[in-house]
Amino acid sequence: MNFFGKRILLVGAHPDDIELGCGAFLHQVQPHNDVLCLTLSDNQKNPNLSDIVSEHFASFAVLGVPESKIILEKFETRKFPEQRQDILEYLLKIRKDYSPDLVLVHTRSDIHQDHNVVTEESLRAYRGTTVLGFDVVRSSYGFFPHFLVGVSEEDVDMKVKALSEYKTYHDKYYFNADLLRATMIRHGALAEKKFAEGFDILRIVADYYH
Repeated sequence: MNFFGKRILLVGAHPDDIELGCGAFLHQVQPHNDVLCLTLSDNQKNPNLSDIVSEHFASFAVLGVPESKIILEKFETRKFPEQRQDILEYLLKIRKDYSPDLVLVHTRSDIHQDHNVVTEESLRAYRGTTVLGFDVVRSSYGFFPHFLVGVSEEDVDMKVKALSEYKTYHDKYYFNADLLRATMIRHGALAEKKFAEGFDILRIVADYYH
């Protein structure tokens, strides 16, 4: 698959999801594509997460994503199932305004209720579009990557550096640099590359040209 010159929409439920799931891939492709990063909840109902918004933008800045390509919405965390129709309608608006060629969302193996809603409504909103699922380790169950994208050591380093901007989560095991690197090494081994990001295939739409 050729990613270059595409409009790529990345959709996460919460701040940190996109970077955890595919930060190295994002760092690799963003200089060569029109990339839009959409996070549906800002987590600001939780008083312990007051710094998350600034950390979110700082994290994306490390990956080279300008603020103009970041959307942070206010759907309420852990209540996405109740907001399913509103989320679908919002995603349809993004489709009309942005018309992505490729969409990256949470893997279907993710058991978090918000992540699950994002994936299911994205598949509805972006019919006729290739959709790949990224893995967020803490909430996945049975994920196996059938779509592997090689990334460079610099991409790996930038993903780790980007996630280090989340000072709020510095003690969370899934932010551990060794775990992040080990996951990309493992996916790299599956692809016979040094490092890779792994996705599951939710929908592939191919064009045939004479």
